[in-house]
Amino acid sequence: MSTVARPAPAATPVPAYDVAAIRRDFPILATRVYGKPLVYLDNAASAQKPSAVIDAERDVYEKCYANIHRGVHWLSVHATDAYDAAREKTRRFLNAAEAREIVFVRGTTEAVNLVAQTYGRTHVGPGDEVLITGLEHHSNIVPWQMLCEERKARLAVAPINDAGEVDVDVFARLLTPRTRIVSVAHLSNALGTVLPVRRMAELAHERGIPIFVDGAQATPRMPVDVRELGADFYAFSSHKTYGPTGVGVLYGRAELLEKMPPYQGGGDMIRSVTFDKTTYNKLPHKFEAGTPNIAGGIAFGAALDYVTGIGLERIAAHEHDLLVDATEKLQAVDGLRVVGTAREKAGVLSFVIDGVHPHDIGTVLDRHGVAIRTGHHCAQPVMDRYGLPATARASFGLYNTRDEVDALVGAIHEAIRMFR
Repeated sequence: MSTVARPAPAATPVPAYDVAAIRRDFPILATRVYGKPLVYLDNAASAQKPSAVIDAERDVYEKCYANIHRGVHWLSVHATDAYDAAREKTRRFLNAAEAREIVFVRGTTEAVNLVAQTYGRTHVGPGDEVLITGLEHHSNIVPWQMLCEERKARLAVAPINDAGEVDVDVFARLLTPRTRIVSVAHLSNALGTVLPVRRMAELAHERGIPIFVDGAQATPRMPVDVRELGADFYAFSSHKTYGPTGVGVLYGRAELLEKMPPYQGGGDMIRSVTFDKTTYNKLPHKFEAGTPNIAGGIAFGAALDYVTGIGLERIAAHEHDLLVDATEKLQAVDGLRVVGTAREKAGVLSFVIDGVHPHDIGTVLDRHGVAIRTGHHCAQPVMDRYGLPATARASFGLYNTRDEVDALVGAIHEAIRMFR
């Protein structure tokens, strides 16, 4: 008996990435700077906000603002529902197992401090070690330094090579019987390097060591699955993911969060209080003392809806295209050197120009409407590794275009002509 192969069903066509339509969602991109169109390339510092986010925050104050988790009246119930919905959106965004594993904080920095001061204080003692990498933002260095100083422990650092990559074999050798926690960036804010977090997590877990991942730069640029990565803790900030400032996320595996003491005391993190004893609330509320940024949290949910509606895979592909285009064009500029040439990079591009200080580059580019970041990018150890006081940094977002890359390159040529 013979069979006839049937043709495979046609794939559902994927809509083209319509950057022009996306740009219309961001009112600020219509701004003119010194008479020139704004070219916003400082997304690693903070991303601009779409109308959906701006409208969501305004709607809270105009239609349903009240304190949450504490009232039985209509406004409080609706505000609570919207805030809790943002937590569930965050759970889906990270593919966390449970909503109670999502703790709302003020930003990535507070998330690092929370884990350092709770998990760290209860697990790190004299002679122990905390392992980080040479690519870290100050926010993923200083809290661990403070912990190590207090607990008489040691901060170990996995070095980076000339390309701005962490050698995983060296990282593995630095995992010792004294290592109590690992804390690494998912994506370097200074160089754009994407770290091999999944492999690092595997190596740490083989030794029974938990890993904290600073995802502040990753979540706007790539899909993140905390369970697939093997992250025990993962943190990111709303404002870099096209949401409001003052809102951030700490993901933690429930079994770890359950054992950690509260970070702050006050309202909403308690179950009962007497002068003799306080009983703490269940997760995640145990770590959320006081009135939160209610409107910001709800608008953050709108930001997650926005980026997931476009698709993180599509955003990543778009930004990769911009990064490749910009890298090729900048490397062709006489006297310009790209700092950080890792094989795995995302939309962050640091560079220096012979004979021109980065701050002067930034000033001239600003007069041409091009907004970039100059300085040490809160990553002074990275700058020290390259013997540089600072770099100029262009960082891309989902609304940037190839025409804006050309505007960046043209403004750089103007800066070189001016200073040479």
